[in-house]
Amino acid sequence: MPNPAKPRLALIAGPTASGKSALAIELAERVGGTVINADASQVYRDLCVLSARPSPADEARVPHRLFGYIDGAEACSAARWADDAAAAVRLVHAAGGVPVLVGGTGLYLRTLLDGIAPVPEIDADVRAAVRAMAVADAYAALSLEDPEAAARLNARDTTRVARALEVVRSTGRPLAAWQADRCGGIGDALDVRGLVLLPDRETLMARCDARLVQMFDDGGIEEVAALLARADVPPDAPVWRAIGVPEIAAMLRGTLSRDDALAAAQLATRRYAKRQYTWFRNQLPADWQCCTAPNPQFYFA
Repeated sequence: MPNPAKPRLALIAGPTASGKSALAIELAERVGGTVINADASQVYRDLCVLSARPSPADEARVPHRLFGYIDGAEACSAARWADDAAAAVRLVHAAGGVPVLVGGTGLYLRTLLDGIAPVPEIDADVRAAVRAMAVADAYAALSLEDPEAAARLNARDTTRVARALEVVRSTGRPLAAWQADRCGGIGDALDVRGLVLLPDRETLMARCDARLVQMFDDGGIEEVAALLARADVPPDAPVWRAIGVPEIAAMLRGTLSRDDALAAAQLATRRYAKRQYTWFRNQLPADWQCCTAPNPQFYFA
């Protein structure tokens, strides 16, 4: 239920290509809001087209924060973003406005609202050993050492499998136990009005495919070429893992044709959208709105 005693925060979430950005801008125009990014790829300055960031014309309609504010040579963790987002929310409230948080990165949203698990720094030797493992071997080890985490995770999710395994090996405690002790979230101090967009899956997949075609045609290839031309972006920088970047990089290196690179990027996007769809459907708080309509509305009083 709305709580007028607390500062308001509007939140629009959902899978990629579900129409979040357009709705966030419309809402911000109605309520005098500022749009704050909650998408892990849209934080990077180098990925405007491939991350589907709002256009300059869209950004001119209402204030935007945390879009393209981190250089691709840097890594943006959920904790770093949550600190920056909390500061942005405070600034908007101090100016008498309404923060409109928008994005599809569930980990970012949970970290901001619910806090972060106080996992100690991982032993460097443990991390190096785990990160050197093939994902199948890491998942097999995780199944023995933290079977609950293994049951939750996709066996092919290299990053999350490695994270869960390095945590249990370095701390002797499963990741879920650390996550139960979350601290630092701002959700309890705010009147959060959440809306999750879950359009028809077939329509969503078609949007994903069409948008990748547009990205390839409208500058996405040039964005990756510019990244490849830089000598200061580490090979393990998160920007290289953004959807579309590995596929276009392979095309530019001559190991994939344009058609094959496009098809691979479309497949990666569809798989990502399906994971997001499942995550938001299962993690939706009881008091948030859920919209499956093709033309969503956000009733924000």
